[in-house]
Amino acid sequence: SAIPYIGQTLVEWAWGGFSVDNPTLTRFFALHFLLPFVIVGLTLVHLTFLHETGSNNPLGIPSDC
Repeated sequence: SAIPYIGQTLVEWAWGGFSVDNPTLTRFFALHFLLPFVIVGLTLVHLTFLHETGSNNPLGIPSDC
């Protein structure tokens, strides 16, 4: 791991050590199931704040809606 001091501990926690067994697969599938929802949520937050500030407004939506 590239993170000093806590990198190895972080890797072992994230992947359940060096063996691929049930807890590792459960964590892997849980993270990969949640990731699209997290991305969609962050995208909506991003678009909301972009709409509030107006930014470049390529869609031409008025910011006072």
